[in-house]
Amino acid sequence: MEKKYYIYILASKRNGTLYIGFTSNLLKRVWQHKNKIVSGFTSEYSVDCLVYFEQYQDVQDAIGREKQLKKWNRDWKLELIEKNNPRWRDLYEDIK
Repeated sequence: MEKKYYIYILASKRNGTLYIGFTSNLLKRVWQHKNKIVSGFTSEYSVDCLVYFEQYQDVQDAIGREKQLKKWNRDWKLELIEKNNPRWRDLYEDIK
């Protein structure tokens, strides 16, 4: 089975605090954020709503995309989320 890699964006609420991450296990990683298993920024600011993600076959492509998104200004990130998830639904339920 081919390994998959993900970049994802979490939000505290609509237009709230954003966090961009990378993982090879999206379901587990988001669960960790939701249950505050990961100490730091996301648990401190309650950033645990999965509002956007992309899947990659190549780890370098995923890491490159994560770095690219982290450099984007906030408006571009909000536009990306709005375009793909206009209601800011928590996509965690879709991947479970």
